[in-house]
Amino acid sequence: MCPETKSVFFSHFVAITMFPFLLVLLLSFPWKLGASTQPAEEFLHCLSLASRNSSIAKLVYTRHSFSYSSVLNSSAQNFRFTTPSTPTPLAIVTPLHPSHLQATVYCCRKLGLQLRTRSGGHDFEGLSYASTAYATPFVVIDLVNLRSVEINVEQGTVWVESGATLGELYYGIARTSRSLAFPAGIGHTIGVGGHLSGGGYGSMFRKYGLAADNVIDARLIDVKGRILERKSMGEDLFWAIRGGGGGSFGIVLAWKLKLVRVPANLTSCSVTKTLQQNATSLVHRWQSIGHKLPKEIHTSFAISRVNSSEDGKMTVQATLGSVFLGSTSELLPLMGDNFPELGLRKEDCMEMSWAEIVVLATQFRTGLPLETLLNRTQVSPLSKSFFKAKSDFVQQPIPEPALEGLWRKLYEEEAKSATIVFVAYGGIMDEIPETESPSPHRAGNLYTVLYVVDWGEDENVNSEKYINWMRRVYDYMTPYVSKSPREAYVNYRDLDIGANDMNNEKGSYAEAKIWGRKYFKNNFDRLVQVKTRVDPGNFFRHEQSIPPLP
Repeated sequence: MCPETKSVFFSHFVAITMFPFLLVLLLSFPWKLGASTQPAEEFLHCLSLASRNSSIAKLVYTRHSFSYSSVLNSSAQNFRFTTPSTPTPLAIVTPLHPSHLQATVYCCRKLGLQLRTRSGGHDFEGLSYASTAYATPFVVIDLVNLRSVEINVEQGTVWVESGATLGELYYGIARTSRSLAFPAGIGHTIGVGGHLSGGGYGSMFRKYGLAADNVIDARLIDVKGRILERKSMGEDLFWAIRGGGGGSFGIVLAWKLKLVRVPANLTSCSVTKTLQQNATSLVHRWQSIGHKLPKEIHTSFAISRVNSSEDGKMTVQATLGSVFLGSTSELLPLMGDNFPELGLRKEDCMEMSWAEIVVLATQFRTGLPLETLLNRTQVSPLSKSFFKAKSDFVQQPIPEPALEGLWRKLYEEEAKSATIVFVAYGGIMDEIPETESPSPHRAGNLYTVLYVVDWGEDENVNSEKYINWMRRVYDYMTPYVSKSPREAYVNYRDLDIGANDMNNEKGSYAEAKIWGRKYFKNNFDRLVQVKTRVDPGNFFRHEQSIPPLP
């Protein structure tokens, strides 16, 4: 280890190991300022004392900072929550090492401030950087500087910090090995921390399970400022952070992931059909096929309205996308046997590496360098736009007339930029018990549904009409989706299904179970038990955080 590396290592080690002792001293130190002190100044003063380093102020942006707005909006992905009417944080902290996080947790507790943690900013309701509680000041921890990726090829593992994006994780893996991968989502600007906290599914989840199913260790800062790993936090808390939703149990600093083996080349295919080309019958047939295909085949349908290339009239098109862990020559006979109605041809497919497929999936064109994965501000689906989204799970095929009724919703004015995505389940997901992690959506689901509608900045003044369109579509689908509860995917956050009263600091079990059972089914009660044990005062909370029992 070189001298510079040793110096950094030991400075981090001392800061981490000495922190609990320093907190004991601070609790008895008369540092607190008078009632007339501005909250931001009081917070900064506390951080300087708690970190024993006044330079931490350089990592904090308050509303008086020149760069405050640019830092706040840098990874705000849903522009609905960047408008002047949106409550903004008292301060944004951009920590460089764990002691900065520990100091922030301590000072927020001491001063009665709420805390939000942001890794990639993709929370659909903006809860990692915004709040619905206008009267309660809050602080945002932005993990952008904590994004290291350390790969161990021999062990087939990687330690990745929560501030890294999936693209940075994928790039690090791809630069190391073409035959190793990690089974997570395709949005390369998504933060690792949020994705894993909510389960995380992607194009290989039918083969390898959710991203959270492949977490084998983690480092977490708890409400007391301690840094815990799997052994010291215990199996219940380790279970809860792998799919129980972010912002409830602590701040996960880093995750140890199990990598999976993939062929050097995979196959990506795309087939688009309009209503005039029997799209409805194809989607209807796929409902009984997609979940039964071999585990190595991932399929989804993206459905939206377009103008026909033949006569220019408005129509609906359905695009089947697939990723296969193998060659085109292997895939074609499999699809021919299982889904001959699709008529998949060699020219519909391309072979490329796993990482190249991720780039293609978000940028919709080939030939881009892998360095595209490192662009944290790249515009891609569900990023850098005004949108509303919802989710569902389907357990019985939807009849063709009902699908046709859904398509008619896409002809309405508000649906000009709407997309409905069906993603096939099955595979290993049918074999993993509902209780394996907090994410319960396993056996019995044919596919999941993502509904999205977006609009431009000039139309945001009329955002309610687009949101109301989304709610009408959701109401229409009620008879055809899961029931008791109507299930939802926590990474597709939706405050319409219920929210905590942010004026109630202790939280309400009765209130939270309304939305909690939709995300977690019976696992919600175990999450509540874990929360009650590790954070009984409900410090880590937001509009859909797990509450403790009274």
